[in-house]
Amino acid sequence: MKVAPSILSADFGNLARDVAEICESGCDLVHVDVMDGHFVPNLTIGPVVVSAVAKAATKPLDIHLMVENNTFFVDLFAPLKPEYISFHIEEEKHPHRLIQKIRSYGIKPSIVLNPNTIPEELEYILGDLDMVLLMSVNPGFGGQSFIDTVIPKAMKLDEMRKRLNPKCLIEVDGGVSDQNIKALKDAGVDVVVAGSYVFKHKDRAQAIKSLQI
Repeated sequence: MKVAPSILSADFGNLARDVAEICESGCDLVHVDVMDGHFVPNLTIGPVVVSAVAKAATKPLDIHLMVENNTFFVDLFAPLKPEYISFHIEEEKHPHRLIQKIRSYGIKPSIVLNPNTIPEELEYILGDLDMVLLMSVNPGFGGQSFIDTVIPKAMKLDEMRKRLNPKCLIEVDGGVSDQNIKALKDAGVDVVVAGSYVFKHKDRAQAIKSLQI
């Protein structure tokens, strides 16, 4: 299991320190939540701050867009060369076109599904993706409780990707901890986003290690 700590739960007064620490502690990716205050009721960070995060990170960035006007934000963040850019299918009228744009930058495209969005929405586009991100909380704020229905949803998506695109990764974001990591692993999940669990742990290296099962 790969672990992508979400910097949404980091100390923004000491952001470079926290990003460097999770990288040194063995994380696989650095998850960056970009919110515009429109698609979700929260506002986070722009490319200037994420550029500083990229400089402090020794692991690849995993940028999760929770925004309206996805194309604008893809163009804004692509110069930072993240490993992944994820966008919500609920907000995108032309997902295939946007996937091609992301890939043209040399970045791996990923689509996000909200808790109430069914995996079957991806039936005709899964073959073009490098990853699918399943939200196990409602997007917008950190520290929320895990929504258990993501487990059968991940299992369904795992069945679909085995048929349509075996190389596509499944990522889960929200409420992840050592209490549900085995169930996520058994459901076919490859990557987990963990914010509060990692950053509020006294030993962040141990927190990350406990999820890398």
